[in-house]
Amino acid sequence: MSETPAFIEPPSLGVDRALTNAATLAAEGLSVRFSGLLAISDVTIRQARHEILGLIGPNGAGKTTLVNCLTGFQKPSEGRVMLGDEDTAGWSAARFRAHGIARTFQAGRLFKDMTVAENVEVTGVGLGLGLKAAREHAMAMLGWIGLADKARAKAGTLAYTDQRRLGIARALVLSPAFILLDEPAAGMSDAECEELMTLVSAIPKTFTSGVLLIEHNMRVVMGISHRVQVLDGGKTLAEGLPAEIQKHEAVMAAYLGMEA
Repeated sequence: MSETPAFIEPPSLGVDRALTNAATLAAEGLSVRFSGLLAISDVTIRQARHEILGLIGPNGAGKTTLVNCLTGFQKPSEGRVMLGDEDTAGWSAARFRAHGIARTFQAGRLFKDMTVAENVEVTGVGLGLGLKAAREHAMAMLGWIGLADKARAKAGTLAYTDQRRLGIARALVLSPAFILLDEPAAGMSDAECEELMTLVSAIPKTFTSGVLLIEHNMRVVMGISHRVQVLDGGKTLAEGLPAEIQKHEAVMAAYLGMEA
């Protein structure tokens, strides 16, 4: 997949997505406690549409907990999550998804006994499409992401990198306002990372989506992010442009090494 083709929007989606027009997804003063222990503490983050925001930090820094809060899988102990001007307190994960907040998971969570096309179709149906429209949309998505030739294959038979791309395709159904990618480059070769960078870089323009990229691969993060935020011990250590983060002494010492 050397070049990402233009996405073809299928006609007559028939789904009310007015709230996907929100310009920002934000956490304000967010804290999460597990049995009295702080997983994240007073974290504020703001994701804009059409922006790729990199989120980095060591294991245990609180990245996945923060993403879980931003997508309704975890309720914060303090603070709030805002979609545009709307407070999402009390929203379920399903309501977040219905309002244009999508995500991938490190473990994939594919229906491995279903075909590649069915994996995308079922997501469309779950978001309100009729079966015919869901099938049209699924094939358009698979064509865009480079998996159309594998549409009838069982998802469980795909190569690892293709499974990661299928997860992204499912998350992109109905062009969400924001998509949160949880370590999409994990286990990929350098060449596969290059392809992923091309793919993710195309998402904001193609789908008018903001991308929150949680990733340990610094070449991927620094190569495609517009801004980068660093978590350490559940708190924000630094935020800024990739070039600024790469020169930040605490970040260099903790995460990037002195060669950064």
